[in-house]
Order: sequence, then structure tokens, then C-alpha cells
Amino acid sequence: MNDTLANDSTRTGTDDTCTDTTCTGATGNDAVDQILSQWAQVRPDVDCSAMGVAGRISRASRLLEKGIKEYFSEHDLEPWEFDVLATLFRSNADHRLCMSDLATAAMVSSAALTNRVDRLVAKGLVHRKVSPSNRRMVLITLTDEGRAVVDALLAGHVANEERMLAGLTDEDRAQLSGLLCKLLASLGDVRSC
Repeated sequence: MNDTLANDSTRTGTDDTCTDTTCTGATGNDAVDQILSQWAQVRPDVDCSAMGVAGRISRASRLLEKGIKEYFSEHDLEPWEFDVLATLFRSNADHRLCMSDLATAAMVSSAALTNRVDRLVAKGLVHRKVSPSNRRMVLITLTDEGRAVVDALLAGHVANEERMLAGLTDEDRAQLSGLLCKLLASLGDVRSC
């Protein structure tokens, strides 16, 4: 049901009232309100308010990801490439992590990270070598070029995210961030909050 709600962009009906308490204070209906209104008409016995929250989070995620992808594509980089480079950059002064720590910090599986590191090595943005103290440990280190990429793109990346969040006040952002952190923790994201 959430996939249908998150992907449905139709807007039907003329009712200007919110059918979901999450849009209190909104200046008008969004596509999710329209969908919830339709459900209320055909299945008034089912409280679909959870769909409103999940649908909006899903839609916002897609739009934010699209904006981030567009920014990095202007610089011939994928968002995941920047994520791995930035994780190495901010982790320690050596800009180096073992594969398992990098996978945890970048929030990807070891298999996915191996493929990503292969591609970053091919681009000359990271080095990969076996640890001299533990031959079972593989160390990933930013190259000078990798550090330069993070340095060059970080301010623009943050400005792009600021632009996408411009519709929220500082208070809105703090409240939303806290609520999303609480939601992530309730969903089992142990690294939240």
C-alpha cells in the first residue's frame, strides 16, 4: 500500500480540507492528501493516517535523492561515490578505514562496498592495501585526488541541501530531525539518536 501511495502522483477531487493531521498548517493539499481522501471515501472503516506519514517520507526521500544526484552528476560523480569519500575524509586524520569499519560508517553491505571501492580505486580516488599488522584486514585510504574532490564539492553539496530544505524554518528542521531520528530508532536503526 505504501508503494502505491508513494508513487501515485495523481491529484483528483476539489476538496481543499486536509484529511490527515500531519498536514495541519499546510497551505494546501498535496498528492498524499488526495490519496488519503480517496481511501476515506472507499474504505472509511480503515484509518489510513499511517499512509500519510510513510507516503510523505517516501516522496520526500525520492525528491531529495533526485536533487542530490543532479548536483553530483554535474561533477561527474555518483552520490554514493561522494558518500564513501566523505566518510573516509571525516573519519580520522589519516583518512583511512578498514573495510568493515567503512561499510558500517557508510551504511552499506560489505559486498556493495567491495564493488564501490573497486570503482573508486579505478578512478584514482582511493588506495586499497592489506594492513601490515593484520593480513586479514584491508585498509582503504583517500588519495590526494580523493581529498581534493571532497574539499571541492562539500560546500556546494551543503548549499544544495540548504536550497532543498529552504521551505523549513530552523525550528521546523530541528523538530523534523528529532522526529525522524525517533522513527529510525523505532524501526531498529540502532545508530540513531
